[in-house]
Amino acid sequence: MKPAPFEYHAPRRVDEALALLTRYGGDAKALAGGQSLVPLLNFRVSRPAALVDLNALPDLTYIRREDGQLRVGAMTRQRTIEFSLVAREALPLLVEATALVGHLPIRSRGTFGGSLAHADPSAEYPAVLTALEGEVVARGPGGDRVIPAAQLFRSYLTTSLAADELLVEARLPIPPPGSGFAFEEFSRRHGDFALVGIAALLVVRDGRCAMARLAAAGAGPAPVRLREAEEILEQDGVSDRAIGAAAARAGELVTPDSDIHASASYRRQLTRVFTARALRRALGRAEPG
Repeated sequence: MKPAPFEYHAPRRVDEALALLTRYGGDAKALAGGQSLVPLLNFRVSRPAALVDLNALPDLTYIRREDGQLRVGAMTRQRTIEFSLVAREALPLLVEATALVGHLPIRSRGTFGGSLAHADPSAEYPAVLTALEGEVVARGPGGDRVIPAAQLFRSYLTTSLAADELLVEARLPIPPPGSGFAFEEFSRRHGDFALVGIAALLVVRDGRCAMARLAAAGAGPAPVRLREAEEILEQDGVSDRAIGAAAARAGELVTPDSDIHASASYRRQLTRVFTARALRRALGRAEPG
């Protein structure tokens, strides 16, 4: 199929893009990498009056460390993150998750901000942002506002971004040196969206778990922060027994739907299995403080 007719704009500045979004009163779509939007257009699931192409906005492409955070411009290509030395040194969990995104052509065009704004609950980036308690910067006619991950993702393909706002930057806290990390996921074929994915981060000090961060993708209408599973590890440590208990609790915390790909009970079981795998691999990478 071909998309329904639309007007096309390629602004050169962010303020021009915002003015266009305001002009169309919520009936325009921002085009980043297009890896998710273009299929929706072709199937006519989305029928905007206009597309606002962001690819001519160079100010939104960067990766830098600042104030204890890794700051990533919204138009930064996923392939750039995959090979960024700055990202690999500061936040290897993000790099590992990036390598699991789709296929090479998708990562070559897809953008970090585009994935977050699209808010597919099975995608890797929303889970990483959620696990790390990251935040995004949204820019609109009234200026910038910072949105924590917990307030950004609302439901399937739905965020708290206003129709006249653009996601311009993501900010992820840089974990302490020696942190263990892992992103584990299960998909039917390489490159498919994961049935379930788990982002895990561990900080181990003197044989104790000083900090645990866990989030699940594909296990609900939005990324699921597994706080009660984290608390088990922070209270009981990182023994096999504690990891098993945390994984079991993770399976109880998610509320996945059944669909043609997997039943809800199967996704809960995957959550248990892959939480345990991610934690054990993260523990193997963690350096005792």
